[in-house]
Amino acid sequence: MNNHEKSPNPTKKAAISDDRNLMDIAQYAKDGQSGHKKSILPLEQWRPKHCGAMDLKVKANGEWWHQGQLIKRQALIDLFSRVLWKEGGKFYLRTPAEQIEIEVEDEPLFIHQADQVELDGKTYIRLTSTAQDEIIVGEAHPVFMREFAGEARPYVAVRFGINALIQRAAFFHLIEMGELLENAQGEAILSLRSGDFRLQLGA
Repeated sequence: MNNHEKSPNPTKKAAISDDRNLMDIAQYAKDGQSGHKKSILPLEQWRPKHCGAMDLKVKANGEWWHQGQLIKRQALIDLFSRVLWKEGGKFYLRTPAEQIEIEVEDEPLFIHQADQVELDGKTYIRLTSTAQDEIIVGEAHPVFMREFAGEARPYVAVRFGINALIQRAAFFHLIEMGELLENAQGEAILSLRSGDFRLQLGA
């Protein structure tokens, strides 16, 4: 054996495998669109095997990073968002064949638009995510406040136990749609109505 012959670099092999897994998942999500980008894949019906973790991180500010590199293609993030799964407090990318753990600082979805729509003669609040999810606020999709890094932040329940952070501009639109009240302690309360569903948000 040639003593100068280099052995394979395990770190490089892992990175190549990581890239391949990520592209396979993106391709599966794309193939499963059925011509409709907003269709939800039946992740709850799948029973994939766990395939370890991937060096993919969703930061609290909405950025997606893979192997230390910022993912700039929104279309790619949209595809990954369609196969997000949460189980046991951990986040995964899920296909029928495999489930790979990723790191999420807070929540992996983000609301950037809030407006109102008329449905069957009633006015509903509609929230739109950066990944093109459209969520009608209601009992199944309530808005709520939760603390992160010492700050109260607004969220909405989306799917599979995953929530979306309502970004600042969208939350200002929610305030415009609602009514600001005071509770017995003199604290500000935001009262919102979506159809027949009512909710109140404290600071």
